[in-house]
Amino acid sequence: MIQFEHVSYLYDGAQKPAVADVTFGLEPGSFHFLTGASGAGKTTLFRLMYLDLLPTGGDLRVFGQSARALDRDGIAALRRQMGIVFQDFRLLPHLSVCENVALPLSLHGPLTPQQEADVTEILNWVGLGDQLHVTPAELSGGEKQRVAIARAVVTRPRLLIADEPTGNVDEAMGKRIMHLFTELNRHGTTVLIATHDRQLLKDFPLPTLFLDHGHLLRRVA
Repeated sequence: MIQFEHVSYLYDGAQKPAVADVTFGLEPGSFHFLTGASGAGKTTLFRLMYLDLLPTGGDLRVFGQSARALDRDGIAALRRQMGIVFQDFRLLPHLSVCENVALPLSLHGPLTPQQEADVTEILNWVGLGDQLHVTPAELSGGEKQRVAIARAVVTRPRLLIADEPTGNVDEAMGKRIMHLFTELNRHGTTVLIATHDRQLLKDFPLPTLFLDHGHLLRRVA
C-alpha cells in the first residue's frame, strides 16, 4: 500500500531534513496512529504520502508505484484513490456543505441517486444533516472539520490519511468520528491518523508510529 524506504525530505534552505531516513510500511487494510511533538515531522510525512512532496532521499512507493517515476497525471490518479483530512480544512467557500462533500464524487460526472444518498448519510453521521445548504463561512471550526472529514470518506477511499481530525471537536464527536474511521477500515480502507491526543490513543489502542525531529523512533503494535 505505502512503503517508505530510508525516506528523507529537506526543505529548500533548511539545514536539517524535516523527515530523516524513515522506513516503514502500511499494509492494505491496516489502521495506524502517527504521533509526536509539534515539529516532529508529521505534516511533512503526510505531504509525502499524498505526493504533495517528493522525497529528496530514499524511495517512496504508493500503491506499488515509485513516487519518483510519476508525472502530474499519475500523481492525480493516485490521489483520487485517497481521502485526505487537512488541518486547515480546505473547503471551497463558494460551495455549500453538501456540494463540498459531494465534490470528489462529482469529478466523475453528475451524482447518481445513490451517491446523493451517500452524501446525506455521511453528513447525518457527522451531525450536519441540518446544514446541507449553508456555506463554510456560516460554520464553526469544529463544523468545518466535520465537513472535511465527510468529504474525505464519502468515496470510501483505498487510503485515508487524516491530520488531527478530532482536534476541533468535542470528545463525544471525536469518538463518533473514530468509529466512522473504524467502520471504513473494516470495509478495507487503510487508515493513518496523526494525533497528539493521548486520550484518543488510550481509547483506541492501535499500532502507533512515533516521530521525533523527523526520525521514526519506534513502532508500537
